[in-house]
Amino acid sequence: MKKVILVIVVLILILVIISYIFIIKNSKQISKENQQTMQVSTEAEKTDTQNYKNEDTIMNTTENIEKENNTSATENDKLNDWKIILVNSENPVPENYQIELADIDKTRKFDKRAINDLNNMILTMRNAGINNIWVQSAYRTIEYQQQLYDNSINKYLRQGNNQEQAQILTEKQLAKAGQSEHNLGLAVDFNYVDESFEKTKAFTWLKQYAQEYGFILRYSKEKENITKILYEPWHWRYVGQEHAKKINELDMCLEEYIEYIKK
Repeated sequence: MKKVILVIVVLILILVIISYIFIIKNSKQISKENQQTMQVSTEAEKTDTQNYKNEDTIMNTTENIEKENNTSATENDKLNDWKIILVNSENPVPENYQIELADIDKTRKFDKRAINDLNNMILTMRNAGINNIWVQSAYRTIEYQQQLYDNSINKYLRQGNNQEQAQILTEKQLAKAGQSEHNLGLAVDFNYVDESFEKTKAFTWLKQYAQEYGFILRYSKEKENITKILYEPWHWRYVGQEHAKKINELDMCLEEYIEYIKK
């Protein structure tokens, strides 16, 4: 009987030892698998983080490109704005330039897109008691501009100047055909086209308020070396309210303002 019990105890011990070994082995295997899983997860997190960083970089780069493109587009929009198209001896009216005119009165016309601002400006001046104001010259055809140019040349020739002198004197105050803002339909000459206009209430009013209607004094005394045109207090150019205010704020002529926008 004692032998049987001893055998049973030995068998139980053997089973306990085998179970213990099995449990230890499984624990090590599970631990190893967990470590591998954690390592895989860590690598995956690193990959995800790098992907996010790459995506952020791509998004930031895209946003910067879009901002640069938008800035360039804005600048190009300003330069292509019909209201500030530059016409002078170096920049003639573009060959493909299209213009739709509206009547100021029975004989004078102005760009249809701007005529309301011109009419409102003159009406406001008259309501303010400045009745001695009218448009002497506005839109001119290329043919009429050429006629005026030829007449001026002939006038100076009759005064004893040679052809070169007559041309120089003429071009200080009158542009060649196709090089005049009047050919754009965006310029007006007020009253008698004389420097005495500077002493009128109308000129004083225009200096202060014309920008509210989109007009600037185009050829000032201070900018003659840039515009290459002598001072003309009677000549006012439509550029739109936004540009007019900025030009006056910067104390620039249109040539300077165009360069300012380009920068």
